[in-house]
Parts: sequence; structure tokens; C-alpha cells
Amino acid sequence: MVILAVDDEKIALDNLIQSIRKCVPDADIHGFRKARDAQAFIETNHCDIAFLDINLRGANGITFANELRAINPKLNIIFTTGYSEYTVDAFRLHASGYVLKPVTQAKIRHELDELRFPLSDSARKRVRIRAFGNFEIYADGKPIKFQYTKTKELIAYLVDRIGTTATINEMLSVLWEDESKKSHISYLKNIRSDLLSTLAELDCDDIILRVRGGLAIVPDKVDCDYFNYLKGSAKDDIVSTYRGEYMSQYSWAEYTHGRLEQNSNK
Repeated sequence: MVILAVDDEKIALDNLIQSIRKCVPDADIHGFRKARDAQAFIETNHCDIAFLDINLRGANGITFANELRAINPKLNIIFTTGYSEYTVDAFRLHASGYVLKPVTQAKIRHELDELRFPLSDSARKRVRIRAFGNFEIYADGKPIKFQYTKTKELIAYLVDRIGTTATINEMLSVLWEDESKKSHISYLKNIRSDLLSTLAELDCDDIILRVRGGLAIVPDKVDCDYFNYLKGSAKDDIVSTYRGEYMSQYSWAEYTHGRLEQNSNK
């Protein structure tokens, strides 16, 4: 679960984060004192819930909330304020909740139990994968950093195979295309080790299935926009999710991209 906390007063922000953490100690919480910094985070990271102070310095909280909703229509927005006169505006926005200051653990717990957009199983999955656009993989809302660039490409290829085992020869062919396979076998071993060890350090190695002579992604262990698209989940969001790009940085992804284009044009 990824939670945003925004308040321009440091003491208020610290208290808000502390109250949220007491309710959901395992959540990935990001605090900001400036609206533009919070918006920049939302634009590049997944987020489930945003606690927003309505009276932000240099920004209108209601307007700011609308801007965040434009980026993520399913974002649960919970306003925090010392004034009750904004409740009508909050309801017009269809906010998830409204907390009057001082913020307490009990008030936060109540709002988390009454979310407008209940968190799905995918929202609770620690690993999120973005295949539409440039490929990226996150753990607890943060990009996973591998030692080798090819490691990231390897897991992208496993995602493209949707759980089907990729053999050593297939991985060599994709990662190095027309180059000699034999000359890269030892490099592939290093990449495989980098992938598994990095995920193990994050306690996320269960997303990879290791079989004799190959690897596979475990689709049910990750939240992936491509997998959700194929399952037909969140159909109302498919148009906004797929915008004509698929793993744009990898040439071998063009075949799947072509199939997606055919499907979207039907």
C-alpha cells in the first residue's frame, strides 16, 4: 500500500505520518510539504491513498486534489483540515474521507476502513510492473535497481511471456539478438544471479519461478498493467492504461505491441 501525506506545516505533517504509520505500519508512506513535489511523485509512482491538507501554502487543496484525480482516477483522497466549511467541496469532489485536525490514529483508522475505492488484491501486492510505455518494475512503490541493465531487460522479457518458462537459449537470443550465444552464457549467469539476489534482498523473490534450464514470472504475485489488461480487469480504465506504447525501450517487444494495437483497434 502506497500512501501520500501532504501538509505544508512540518509539525502537522510529522503528526499525520506518525498517525498513518500506527494504523498501517507496513505501508510505504511519502510525505511532502509542497504540492508540486507531491504531484511529481504521483506522475511517476503508483499511489493508493493521498491525505491532503486543504489549506496548502501556494495551492488550493481542492484544485490540487482534482489535478491528482486527473492523473489517477482511482486515488483515494482524504482531506485533513482544521476547518469544517470545506466539507461540501470535498463531497462534490467525491473524496474518500475528511479528517478534522488534530489528526489522531482513531480518525485515520476510521477513514482507512471506509475508503471510496477499496484496495484490491493487486494494490496489496508489493511488486508492481509497468509494461505500457517504458518498462519499469517497483517494490513498495520504489523502482528496483539492478546491478546490470540487462537484468531489467530479462525480467521484462519474462513479463512478456506471461508466466511461460523462458529457456536459456531463448533468453540469450532475446538479450543479444544476432550476436554469438556462447560468448554470453557466463554473462547471462551473472544477470540471473543479479535478478534473484536483488529480489531476495527485497524479500520479493517469490515472483520468479526457477525451473531446470529456465525462468518464469509468476503473474499472480505481481500487479502488472499488461496482465490486468489481458484479464480484462478494470475495463473502464483500459483506454487510459494502454496508450499505444508497450515496453518502448525493447525492440523485441514489437511483436506483442503489434497484437495490442490490433486488439485496441477492434
